[in-house]
Amino acid sequence: MTTEDDPPSFRVLNPQGHAPIVLICDHASCRVPPRLKQLGLSEDELSRHIGWDPGTAAICERLSEALDAPAVLSGVSRLVIDCNRRPDDLTSICEVSDGTAVPGNRNLDEAERERRRQTYFWPYHAAIDNMLETVRQRGCVPALLSIHSFTPRLRINPADRPWHIGVVWDRDDRLAAPLLRALRDEGDLVVGDNEPYSGRTHSGFSIFAHGQDRGLPHAMIEVRQDLVSDAAGAAQWAVRLERCFRRMLAEAGLWQPAARVQAAW
Repeated sequence: MTTEDDPPSFRVLNPQGHAPIVLICDHASCRVPPRLKQLGLSEDELSRHIGWDPGTAAICERLSEALDAPAVLSGVSRLVIDCNRRPDDLTSICEVSDGTAVPGNRNLDEAERERRRQTYFWPYHAAIDNMLETVRQRGCVPALLSIHSFTPRLRINPADRPWHIGVVWDRDDRLAAPLLRALRDEGDLVVGDNEPYSGRTHSGFSIFAHGQDRGLPHAMIEVRQDLVSDAAGAAQWAVRLERCFRRMLAEAGLWQPAARVQAAW
């Protein structure tokens, strides 16, 4: 049950957008409900990559407007509950993340875990389902694009990660293949194909539950956080990604738009 002090479990942008895609952002926020008392962490810790994906909310907001695409963004920190992990995954609610202990997640009983699922996790994913169905009813086969960012290095493994951006996918390359081509053709990027994270390991949840398992075209991107953590970087990458996404969607040719959608696209 939510209270007036709880942050919203999700927010929806541009629900009437005409693009044949739905943008999602699983780690858009570092907010923690007041009753959880910052999970025992400082603001500095919560603002690190363990608390959210810096830059992704700003990118998603800009892309939603530029592409005229609906978007669904999560509302709470991934440390409250990770919206991109299966609810039964041990990392869904972490007691330790990249070497940082999370006091507010220690020794949780099942009632508290279920409260977080029902308050934050499932409403966010229900909103994604609803938006995909809305796009489908407009005459499109909706494509799903998940926006993430990754830290340049981990504390537990401080090797530099050289990629500027990675594309995460598993069996369905309808979006991944043209997106990889578009990004590589930019000419100045180190592009990871299932790097630094791989869809083949199925460690995530959203693109599989809403995309692969339902036969919808889908892909997840991971942009390196030092490139997008400030407003200028996020704006620059939103322009680049808009260009690459438009090419990807044109090459994929995966929808039969209605007349009004055809006019917008």
